[in-house]
Amino acid sequence: MKILHIIASANPESGGLIQGIRNYEEALHLLGIQRDLLCFETPSDILEWQFPVSLKVIGLGTSKTGWQYNEKLIPWLKNNIHNYDHVVLDGLWSYHTYATLKVVETLKKENLSAKLPAVFLMPHGMLDPWFQRDKSRRIKAIRNFFYWHLIEKKVLNAVDGLLFTCEEELILARTTFSGYKPKQELNIGFGIVEPPICTKVMLDEFYRQFPISKGKYLLFLSRIHPKKGVDLLLKAYCQIIIESDQPEELPNLIIAGPGIETDYGQELLKYLDANLVLRDKVQFVGHLSGNLKWGAIHGCEAFILPSHQENFGIAVAEALACSKPVLITDKVNIYREIESGLGGIINQDTLAGTTKSILDWLSLSSLEKEKMELNSRLVYEKHFNIANAAKKYFSVMAASK
Repeated sequence: MKILHIIASANPESGGLIQGIRNYEEALHLLGIQRDLLCFETPSDILEWQFPVSLKVIGLGTSKTGWQYNEKLIPWLKNNIHNYDHVVLDGLWSYHTYATLKVVETLKKENLSAKLPAVFLMPHGMLDPWFQRDKSRRIKAIRNFFYWHLIEKKVLNAVDGLLFTCEEELILARTTFSGYKPKQELNIGFGIVEPPICTKVMLDEFYRQFPISKGKYLLFLSRIHPKKGVDLLLKAYCQIIIESDQPEELPNLIIAGPGIETDYGQELLKYLDANLVLRDKVQFVGHLSGNLKWGAIHGCEAFILPSHQENFGIAVAEALACSKPVLITDKVNIYREIESGLGGIINQDTLAGTTKSILDWLSLSSLEKEKMELNSRLVYEKHFNIANAAKKYFSVMAASK
């Protein structure tokens, strides 16, 4: 079985879309699936990003405009799309979905008997109603409203099916725009590769670079972005410290992830500087990778993400895989699986909800925390193990041949 993924950007810093494609590669390759990745990148950048050897990455060069227009895409597809059994379009609101549908329709008109691949679209959370309702995104929401009715609705309803990472994403997608009538809605799940086991080397490396981590700490690991609720986290922590009889006994808070240089990130630093009670308890450590990242996860008491919208949350699943309970909101789309498996604490994406999650965690006994640690690993194994997710992906594709 040969599958072509098409994505606007393959840059690892662009987020979860490309990370998900990379995560699946080894497990799908073992199942006999050959995948190619078509993207709007230069060959030199692709080489630098070191993709798995079994994943052929084809770069058409950088795109133009905010629409990610690339003049090479349609000619390439006309010459090569017949070589694939399936095409998966990753993400919305970019030229690649429009162009692919245009090529398929053109080839069908030219030859009604032509054998063309089944085309699926994977929104990766981009149909979540939050993006249309959030006040800070008003201009983008208006743009997406018109783009939906002019172009994307036709694409979405014409492809052979939509692929969703979890049931919550599928349900929410139905509520965002009128005219949503896909041929199929398929919950194929999602998974992550097994994380490296905890070693003294990775813990020591993290402790050396960030001495604040030597004691107990909670870990936030994601982009520094308004959607992630970092401001709620700081305000909740500040309130808890002020009201605590023994603030020195509270765990520290480590905030990891890119984005501190943004306007939002600078506002957070100003808040931190203005609140003396936080200075010795909170540290921003920037983007982490390799041993530093895994040392941070393995060394924490629990993982916290008070996000206003999260389609899947790869970092959440990684924490679960490391037997770390997760303190998240009901806007993280995999919260149902975590809640049912007792692998974390779920509350609303508000200041009160974030505060309650932390206080609920702090109120647990050592035995209760250990039990939740065991549960968190079981949630990962049941729902987010990459081998199981790959088998589900394979079965969906095999059924559509």
